[in-house]
Amino acid sequence: MKTLVTGARGQLGCELAALTNEIDPSGEYVFTSSEQLDITDRSAVLEMMQRLKPQAIINCAAYTQVDRAEDEPERADAVNHRGSAYLASTAKKIGALLLHVSTDYVFGAGVSHTPITEQIAPNPMGVYGFTKLAGEQAIRDSGCRHIILRTSWLYSSHGYNFVKTMLRLMRERSEIRVVNDQIGSPTYARDLAAAIVHILREEPTDDKLGTYHYCNTGECSWYDFAQAILKYAGLSHQCRVLPCTTAEYPTKASRPSYSALDTTSLHRTFGLSIPHWQDSLQSMLRTHPEL
Repeated sequence: MKTLVTGARGQLGCELAALTNEIDPSGEYVFTSSEQLDITDRSAVLEMMQRLKPQAIINCAAYTQVDRAEDEPERADAVNHRGSAYLASTAKKIGALLLHVSTDYVFGAGVSHTPITEQIAPNPMGVYGFTKLAGEQAIRDSGCRHIILRTSWLYSSHGYNFVKTMLRLMRERSEIRVVNDQIGSPTYARDLAAAIVHILREEPTDDKLGTYHYCNTGECSWYDFAQAILKYAGLSHQCRVLPCTTAEYPTKASRPSYSALDTTSLHRTFGLSIPHWQDSLQSMLRTHPEL
């Protein structure tokens, strides 16, 4: 199956490139960065898709700067909404399956206090959440064959993310404060990449298409997550992590107070075994001791 991957330089794109080279070197994967394919350019999307004729498209491209999106709503909408719409309409035209990565930010405060299923109505907070939800809806409205995977708290050894930021701060400071009243599920991008490869290898039939949630199992606060990073990186002697509230750490964009995702449907449909977030965190830190 020829598969086109957008957003190849992001966390997930890098993990997909490494993983497919490792476990499926004979597979036909075309990885494109934003410089090689600007998904906000409708004609560029159509030209590349008609030339390559992929059977599947994995959309990892996204505007993910949550706070900056409040100041750049048009740019966030161009990538997260209109770019997704262009990929979907082109996928429909060429008969390709579109696997699109979305976010827990489509759910806002007060939605739930138990893991959120796909049946719960979205209630986004901020420009980022609204534009990602608009992208989801555009894909559904296009009529293309699609799978939407919502994920949360993504991290890896690539790019900018919470784990790498914490590791840097823990080495620079004797004490840091991390919010303790936002709950979610960390997701190792390598695990999400493996799930995507597994799903596409199944060549999903129409009855398996739709919207699913994928994150590592278990839930925690950002403070709990930071404490685990401190412990597993062996930095407990070097730095203290203290809890604080969201009110004590104001940001331009509001964050969901609870956004842990229920992965039962994905597990049942595709037979995926999903690791616990602590196991995956330890795996990443062991694999990348240079971080």
